[in-house]
Amino acid sequence: MNDEPSSQLEPDLERFQAKFDELKSEIQKAIVGYDELLTDTLAAVFSRGHILLEGVPGLGKTFLVQTLSKVMGLCPGRIQCTPDLMPADILGTHIVNENDEGRRVMHFEKGPVFANLILVDEINRATPKTQAALLEVMQEGAVTSGGDTMALPQPFFVMATQNPMEMEGTYPLPEAQADRFLFKLRVPFPDQETLVEIAKRTAGFDAPDLKEVLGGDELIEFQKIVARVPVADHVTEYAAHIVLATHPESESKTAEVGEYVSYGASPRGMQALIRGAKVVCALDGRTAVSIDDVKRVALPALRHRVILNFQGEAESRNIDQLVESVLKAIPETVSV
Repeated sequence: MNDEPSSQLEPDLERFQAKFDELKSEIQKAIVGYDELLTDTLAAVFSRGHILLEGVPGLGKTFLVQTLSKVMGLCPGRIQCTPDLMPADILGTHIVNENDEGRRVMHFEKGPVFANLILVDEINRATPKTQAALLEVMQEGAVTSGGDTMALPQPFFVMATQNPMEMEGTYPLPEAQADRFLFKLRVPFPDQETLVEIAKRTAGFDAPDLKEVLGGDELIEFQKIVARVPVADHVTEYAAHIVLATHPESESKTAEVGEYVSYGASPRGMQALIRGAKVVCALDGRTAVSIDDVKRVALPALRHRVILNFQGEAESRNIDQLVESVLKAIPETVSV
């Protein structure tokens, strides 16, 4: 557990809370509704995590990412995924150029990933080979080409959108690819009141005038502040127990997990629980993570890391319900 005195951390967390609220309010000038979705999105950003947004077309997933880049003052990059997209279209490629002396030399033409905030639009319309090109980018923050490894600008994170898998022209994300996303967030269809407000705001052609609330250096500073929030051993053990209980071979599995799950969350799922819980704790004005904070982020942190077996797929089992069954079954005082 981090032993930093709370008196040293509290002023920094107060600054973080104020900046978080200001950032969210600015985004809501352009985005109608989706209060919980915005909170979870920003929580992942301040946790230095990548985000996967899932929802049917037309719900504003792409607009959310574009709005975020504006208010955070980040250099955006965009990748529109199609079945014919190639890895070089994402990462970049070596081309032959002439130098000032007229000699032909190899030059690396950087791809759109060389930016701070990467929008990967409709990621599951790209083939698995192209999806896999993002593995090193998301894990290492670097691109390797021709034996050279090039670091990406910081801060760096990927926000990908995907359509539900039952829609035409989609490919499932490889498990290793999905595991790189800190959170998977579902974008719900708006209710009637929200639809009416959307119509009122978009009746004209003028886009909302958004201001830059914080820059890249300040974002990194707040990410470091959140990382300092301490986590007690019993909370870490509880999170570890949840992760273990999502595995069908685990002694602590639930009946649903044993029957419908092929394999459960990875160690990255554990990291996502702790990192996300730290942000939730900080937003609540506390200086130590609680078990309730872990529960709060369990669904976005684990839903894309629990893989159904054949029976689970055949019966269209709901993964969120499986994760919730684990949360209900695991006692808050555990030993691992």
